[in-house]
Amino acid sequence: MSAPLVATYRLQFREGTDFSTARDLAGYWKKLGISHLYASPIFAASEGSTHGYDVTDYNSLEEELGGISGFTEMSNALSSSNIGLILDFVPNHMGVSPRNHWWEDVLRWGEESRYAYTFDIAWEARRILVPVLGKPYGDALEAGNLTVVLDEATPSLRFDAAGYGLPIDPRTYGHVFGLIEHEERDRLVRRFSVSTPPEADELRERLSEHLEEDHFRAALDAAIDAINSDRQALHALHEAQAWRLAWWRTARERLTYRRFFEIADLIGVRQEMRRVFSESHQMIIRLARERRIDGIRIDHVDGLADPKAYLEDLTEAFRSVRRNPSVHVEKILTGEERLRSSWAIDGTTGYEFITALSGLYVDSSREDGMNDAYQTFLGRTENLRSMILSEKRSIFARNLAGELSVLTGLALDVASRGLATRDLGRDTLARSIVEVAAALPVYRTYGSVDGVPNRDIAIIDEAVDLAMSRREVEADEPIQFIGRLLKLDFEDGADVAGALNFTRRFQQTTGAVMAKAVEDTVFYRYNRLIALNEVGGEPDQYGGDTETFHEAMRIRTQDQPRGLMATTTHDTKRGEDARARIYTLSEAPGRWRSLVSGFSAIMTEWRKDIEPGLFAPDPATEWGLYQSLLGVLPTDFDPADADHCAEIAERLTAFAEKAVREAKLHTSWTAPAEKYERTLKAFVEAMVDPEQELIAEFWDSVQPFVVAGALNSLSQTAIKLTAPGIPDIYQGTEFYDFSLVDPDNRREVDFGARIAALEADDEPAALLEDWRSGRLKARITAAGLAMRMARPTLFSNGRYEALQVEGPAAAWVVAFARIDEDGNAAITIAPRMALSLLDGQDHLAIASQRWAGTSLKLPQELSGKSFTDAVTGAQFSGERLDLSKVLAVLPLAMLVA
Repeated sequence: MSAPLVATYRLQFREGTDFSTARDLAGYWKKLGISHLYASPIFAASEGSTHGYDVTDYNSLEEELGGISGFTEMSNALSSSNIGLILDFVPNHMGVSPRNHWWEDVLRWGEESRYAYTFDIAWEARRILVPVLGKPYGDALEAGNLTVVLDEATPSLRFDAAGYGLPIDPRTYGHVFGLIEHEERDRLVRRFSVSTPPEADELRERLSEHLEEDHFRAALDAAIDAINSDRQALHALHEAQAWRLAWWRTARERLTYRRFFEIADLIGVRQEMRRVFSESHQMIIRLARERRIDGIRIDHVDGLADPKAYLEDLTEAFRSVRRNPSVHVEKILTGEERLRSSWAIDGTTGYEFITALSGLYVDSSREDGMNDAYQTFLGRTENLRSMILSEKRSIFARNLAGELSVLTGLALDVASRGLATRDLGRDTLARSIVEVAAALPVYRTYGSVDGVPNRDIAIIDEAVDLAMSRREVEADEPIQFIGRLLKLDFEDGADVAGALNFTRRFQQTTGAVMAKAVEDTVFYRYNRLIALNEVGGEPDQYGGDTETFHEAMRIRTQDQPRGLMATTTHDTKRGEDARARIYTLSEAPGRWRSLVSGFSAIMTEWRKDIEPGLFAPDPATEWGLYQSLLGVLPTDFDPADADHCAEIAERLTAFAEKAVREAKLHTSWTAPAEKYERTLKAFVEAMVDPEQELIAEFWDSVQPFVVAGALNSLSQTAIKLTAPGIPDIYQGTEFYDFSLVDPDNRREVDFGARIAALEADDEPAALLEDWRSGRLKARITAAGLAMRMARPTLFSNGRYEALQVEGPAAAWVVAFARIDEDGNAAITIAPRMALSLLDGQDHLAIASQRWAGTSLKLPQELSGKSFTDAVTGAQFSGERLDLSKVLAVLPLAMLVA
């Protein structure tokens, strides 16, 4: 099918959600106004995968989800409801798992495998490092953790490392076969020792035939027992493989393949090779040809060697089957960075939209007050930029030390050939690489065989200048040399090739450096206002005015009018409504400071001295925990309900553990500090324990923020449904979503309640009064989607016009219009600075006198039109719209001409 792209609905498959779930929801999505299901990865993945990003077979659909037959049923149901399908695709990496037959073949045959160059493996290292052992190799061997086993299903011999299985090279089976007391021993040893990859199936057949003979089977079992009891013989077999088992801690420093970030279980795929691209996209192209998919979302596009070339290859592959599906990429735009106009895509998945929205709800005029409150509680000052710089250096030099070692070697190869650079040493070049990467303001640059774009040259030059100014490297020349490598500034062919190799790997690494340092470290340390600590966010961009938002929307109309607009994703640090509520703290930093002081006093007995100078939780973590508690509590929370409190405690303790481990200050994933974490867990549980003092006091005290947060939620929902781009509804967020970070945001959704809300015909005023249920958000969502569905070209192609609000309440409103060439128009009026607007009231109904004298001035082309409110049905017209009338029923309006 080819339904117009109007709105997407993100569904997280796995953990109970399968193809039949989506099949049964097709009718609901149709009524809601969704044009496309946006599906998380559905391809075969590692055993037990909860997310699907560890794909093991690009050309197989996950059997646990229903396989091809279940997919076909789902596809047919979607098509019957005129709903398209967008698939989340992961081209950058695959799961390192026995389910991955390409990887298994590489491990079995080494560089002779047909798939040896499918993966980004450094074959000059001679053996593939497999860092999965729970202890050093020698200790594991001595403890009997390493054994040879017979896999009868294949059949084949495998190496077992405490449950982790690896294939054994058939050419080395002689180590075992030589111990067999059987007349076929010598023949088998000779036959297998000269085997080749094309003979793999024949070898399995021969072994299977022999295993049917009881005498041979007994002899083989005895031989396996013999080698497993002989540590020297077992080690000799291990050393004969193309792989080498190692302690898991080794992965950080000794790298033989490109990983996804620092995850050794995810190996980089070389999509820049045409054969690899073709083999890994067969199913996707087939589904497009069969009209089973209408779009594709590319995961981690910055991890690819050449994103632009990959996207061109993708477009051409779809054209070859006469299809033109939408293409969106997971791309994080930072600061003033804009989406590359040369990429053949519809847009990003929308993190920059979250950043633009935050400016509307965070009160920049009170930033100093929040700074003072935060720093006073901490007892020190913090500098976000210094923190980020320090962590980028640390992550690159420590967590990604293997990547740094590879890059240093590549840089040395080029440097050694230049008379002016031959004296540059390994340490100097390594530190120069770190400093240039740390100075980059973006996730990566995009140099390739096509050259280096001018905007990237400017970014590189600025990063080099900044790196030199910091004087971490004594001389300027090595830093300048790294800049030359990145700009491919060489004449000699060998040097150009070396620079290209370095630049490709550097560009694939800097995104990981940025993400691990900022999103996965600093965002869990710098807790001033955690709603700003969002993927793609800039926590020191503390609010903005309406004009800043309007400019961001104008840029969207220019760069990606069909880009997705997300407010919650599987990767966001917290749900959209938790974030909307936490924004309100920015309007009253003094009040929040006073409340936290009281909360902290109540929790004194639970705060423990772990060691001199260290409490659990430490002040920054504690400050963040109170915000997280504010964000996670549902609007209908009852602090006296023990079961409800226990559920919140379970979720919040899991989040707290993840937060402090990601922060890497007092504990970490690789070296958990048990005493600190145990004390932190007890602290969080006490926060939500109905038998303790805090939770009832907390819930009563924060009600003004809860009410104002709900108004922010409704406001950002209306804006998302009408702003430039394609609104993306994350599963279940028709109602409020107070999720914490993954995996909390993948909890089961009560679709029955959402279906019932859609079918109900309650009056808007009644829904406003019942604002805690979340049903008003669902109604606004459905009304906005219906408006878009009826006028798809208005919202996909219409221009964006900021509208002028005049009068005493103008500061509490943002308004804009969408207008197309045919004269169709829509107007959105949404509240902002909700805490001060509501002024402490415990409901969302705003008295008309609050808007008295405030009006919306319409441009001439709109002043003669009659507008209808998409939710209430009320009609308005004139040169000005009186907000006391337009907002008489609801505190927001989506008007359509």
